[in-house]
Amino acid sequence: MFTGIAFSDFERMFGCLSAKTVYYKKDDVILLAGDAVNFVGLILAGSVQIIKEDADGHTTILAELGVSELFGEVFACAGIDHSPVTVLSKGNVEIIMMDYRKVITSCSSSCPFHLRLIENMLKLLAHKNIALNQKNEILSKRTTRAKLFAFFDMHRGAAKKFSVPFNREELAHYLCVDRSAMSNELCKMRDAGLIKFEKNMFEIL
Repeated sequence: MFTGIAFSDFERMFGCLSAKTVYYKKDDVILLAGDAVNFVGLILAGSVQIIKEDADGHTTILAELGVSELFGEVFACAGIDHSPVTVLSKGNVEIIMMDYRKVITSCSSSCPFHLRLIENMLKLLAHKNIALNQKNEILSKRTTRAKLFAFFDMHRGAAKKFSVPFNREELAHYLCVDRSAMSNELCKMRDAGLIKFEKNMFEIL
């Protein structure tokens, strides 16, 4: 978000953006679906989950975000007034909240860092779009096993051993599958000699 901006400009920039630091504990609601979206959040410590619930109360995890990642910027740039998603803290979280209108528009003082902020925002949006396409590719798979392998490929890179950011329930919500069926499939994959796993650590065999 602040790439290419001099540290000496931070104090002035944060004042221009009406930035403030806020703290949340585990499972606190940072943004509730339906709330007015009037800020962009930058995570300084901890992680958050972006979730969406349907009319029947079923939860889907759209994303998990960690340090240096943003949330709310998509709604800001799209001009969406009310959030369609809920943002929850996964643990103790520290976040910088910034007025989104001041992030995406140049101020009357023509601050030199504003153009860089907008350029950085466009790059971040592009990366979010790539991540969304990757998730769509995972969800397009027809079987739970195919979804799991596609998810593993996205997270492991070139490594055989890797960790995932979700527990079993969260992973099922992310993949939009039944938790019990997914756990059974993981055991079948392990018994077939395809993978090893312990909690959120996995190894592709």
